[in-house]
Amino acid sequence: MEEKSGNKIPKPKFNIYWIYFIIFIGFIFLQFYDFGPKPEEIDLYRLKTMVSEKEVEKIVIVNKEIAEVYLKKDILTLDKYKYLEEKGLKYNIPQFYLTILSMEVFQKNLDEIQTNFPPNERVTIKTEVRKDVWSDILSWLLPFIILIAIWIFIFRKMAGGASGGNQIFNIGKSKAKLFDKESHIKVNFNDVAGLDEAKVELQEIVEFLKNPKKYTELGGKIPKGALLIGPPGTGKTLLAKAVAGEANVPFFSISGSDFVEMFVGVGASRVRDLFRQAKEKAPCIVFIDEIDAVGRARGRNPNFGANDERENTLNQLLTEMDGFDSNSGVIILAATNRADMLDKALVRAGRFDRQIHVELPELKEREEIFKVHLRPLKYDPTLDISFLAKQTPGFSGADIANICNEAALIAARKGKKMVEKQDFLDAIDRIVGGLERKNKMITPEEKRIIAYHEAGHATVSWFCEHANPLIKVTIIPRGKSLGAAWYLPEERQISTKEQILDEVCSILGGRAAEEIIFNKISTGALNDLERVSKQVYAMVAFLGMSDKFGNVSFFDSTGQSDFMFSKPYSEKTAELIDSEVKSIIDEQYLRAKKILMHHIDGLKQLAELLLEREVIFTEDVESIFGKRPFNLSNENTNKEDNEKTSINTNYEQT
Repeated sequence: MEEKSGNKIPKPKFNIYWIYFIIFIGFIFLQFYDFGPKPEEIDLYRLKTMVSEKEVEKIVIVNKEIAEVYLKKDILTLDKYKYLEEKGLKYNIPQFYLTILSMEVFQKNLDEIQTNFPPNERVTIKTEVRKDVWSDILSWLLPFIILIAIWIFIFRKMAGGASGGNQIFNIGKSKAKLFDKESHIKVNFNDVAGLDEAKVELQEIVEFLKNPKKYTELGGKIPKGALLIGPPGTGKTLLAKAVAGEANVPFFSISGSDFVEMFVGVGASRVRDLFRQAKEKAPCIVFIDEIDAVGRARGRNPNFGANDERENTLNQLLTEMDGFDSNSGVIILAATNRADMLDKALVRAGRFDRQIHVELPELKEREEIFKVHLRPLKYDPTLDISFLAKQTPGFSGADIANICNEAALIAARKGKKMVEKQDFLDAIDRIVGGLERKNKMITPEEKRIIAYHEAGHATVSWFCEHANPLIKVTIIPRGKSLGAAWYLPEERQISTKEQILDEVCSILGGRAAEEIIFNKISTGALNDLERVSKQVYAMVAFLGMSDKFGNVSFFDSTGQSDFMFSKPYSEKTAELIDSEVKSIIDEQYLRAKKILMHHIDGLKQLAELLLEREVIFTEDVESIFGKRPFNLSNENTNKEDNEKTSINTNYEQT
């Protein structure tokens, strides 16, 4: 059998329970299988014939159930009985047997046949009682064996399947998975697209593990731990695997939740066992994924003073990372997307010396990630990967992997031989907006309201300088939304007050269009109002963008406000915040209505075109209103890109 790509076929793991099982089956087999020659079964009629012809020497009745028949020595030499000798049924063992129901009836039948026989020629009949000692012992022990086996199985399940597997009292053992020379990790930095800064930071750890003298000769010390911080799906776990693959050292992988257990003291015991194993394998790497499960700040326990097993586990982890015992050669990597929840003692220098931020990929990094995930796909060679990267601002590496997979599924569903550009665009629509529902029952009046709502968004955003460039507007229901406007957000690191106000104004354009055209409003603006309220409250209370409040912020970056019973400002200040928020929203709503009233004809044309086609693009809006009256860099975007990116507003179904 050939090995694929030179990889060794994994050997099955040894388990002592298989030996126990084989011994038990062998014992049963020995008890119920007779290796000697077996006598031939006959009926009572044939026995009577043999007795009447004086061929039988004796009959032995065993346990009043089985009658064993012994033939005379000279009879066995007859031709009709020669086959018995070939079977091994010799003179001194029974050649035949039959099952009897009653000894009295059996004795009576034999006596009737031998009535005229002389006493010395009658068949000798004996009775025996035979006991199978091993069968009796087994019948007593088997129920207890079954009960003990069930008890062991249940106990192991309750213990959470702790490592070791051969003992039932190993609940305190570490459940970390070890990757060493036998189970080598084949992921390296070449498989991690983007994250160049993070890879540079971690490369130093890799070099230290490969050549520690280079650093120790100068008196330097390698960081004891590195904490990977970033949003979900950005590649923190993949980066840790790549470090292990590059360094080619033993790698312990465990989740933070594996330390937490319902039994008191188990978490701390598992931490001690993990570091004991790591010291034996040093130099090595210990990776703790989702460390916030065990490393949450002490004092944030909802039990209010009750004994907390998680805090005991954290204390043991702190002691192991920087206690009196030296952990030379053991480097701790951890990943979390909730760094604000971690205990301060855990992230101080000497424990996690380095905090490496793994952020969402930029345009160039997204292009590299697409290249990695496109390797296994059969896609159109003319596909512009940079175009796909431009269409996915704010997407993580996991999102991009999902897009590539979804595009392949869509292409296969359509019976295509390769994945094309439109398949990727449909996949982005599917992931961001949800499943398209063309058969959803919508009345003509509702459809008209939705069309004017979405046309209002498109019109206002077209005439707001800092609003994101429009890509596509649709009134096809998708997911929970009944319609959606798609924009290509500008990738910027900071936002000005004018940019935020323009976005608020464009979001309110849908509600404003409903009021102008139909003189009534609907529940479809729920999502719009929610986003606007959160954004304006952030402007006033957090970002200091209010004229009344000035440079004041009530934002708490430490996360302590989540556990406070009072707000960090007075009731009077709360009233002023509410008043200022309402004033800003009303001002932008009036601004949106003015823009729509000034371009009312274009709004109606756009809505009617939307009702006719259900989907319109940038060039359709441009043909009605002309080019946008602003010289923005985003306006130079290729018109081929006018198909999609992320939903910035939608008409919410309630």
